[in-house]
Amino acid sequence: MAYLQAIFLGLVQGITEFLPISSTAHLLIVTQIWGWQAVGEKYYVDAIQFGSVVAVILYFYPDLRSLLAGTYQALATQDWQREEWRITTGIGVGTIPVLLVGYIWRDAIPENPIVIGAAAIAMAILLGLAELLGSRKRRFSDLQMWDGILVGLGQTIALIPGASRSGCTLTTALFLGLERQTAARFSFLLGIPTLTIATLFQSRKAFAHSDTLLLLGVGMLSSFVFSYLAIAWLLRFFQTRSSWVFIWYRLTLGTILIANKLLLQWQ
Repeated sequence: MAYLQAIFLGLVQGITEFLPISSTAHLLIVTQIWGWQAVGEKYYVDAIQFGSVVAVILYFYPDLRSLLAGTYQALATQDWQREEWRITTGIGVGTIPVLLVGYIWRDAIPENPIVIGAAAIAMAILLGLAELLGSRKRRFSDLQMWDGILVGLGQTIALIPGASRSGCTLTTALFLGLERQTAARFSFLLGIPTLTIATLFQSRKAFAHSDTLLLLGVGMLSSFVFSYLAIAWLLRFFQTRSSWVFIWYRLTLGTILIANKLLLQWQ
């Protein structure tokens, strides 16, 4: 049963990490509300994100290779206007705020249903405004260094449980006028350093539990498979559709989490 739980938890992690619907909210529902003890420890939930890290790196490996090669050429020729240099520098600088704030405030905001539900609703409203107000005219070739910095700053909002890292970066990118598919692609690329470093830091405790390493491996493998599928699906989805389905889903999820918590307190 524990291995089936690990597979399902990896599925939940893989899908919700990259869709703008908050992986924290869904992992909380699965592990706490359903009472899954074997895979419910925070160190285990954090560690299976390694599957998502590997998936996003492999999926965007051609992009990453191109960005790094172009950045190297920019450094060699001192061509500071080169597209790859602008994007890579923006990603690098944009990653710093979320790492600093995340390290300082890592235990300041509790992961409880009220906080998660409120954050889900608030970000749904902001994503809706981004859909209504964003011009959606800018393509990947139009990206500038400031896009990486601003989207990186938007990523700090995801430190609030339930806000969703992909949801925050997608919302910021849409406000900046990026096309939906470009916004999602840039969101994934910008999230690679943050997701990698945060996962390494948060899950270091998991590898000290030798009795759960096999269970951890099952969860990571499941997370990898479903993360890869979720990335591919979302990029295709945004070719022809908007994010309104995720907005309504977040509003519903947040309302249910808050209402359920309040009902339990009144009983």
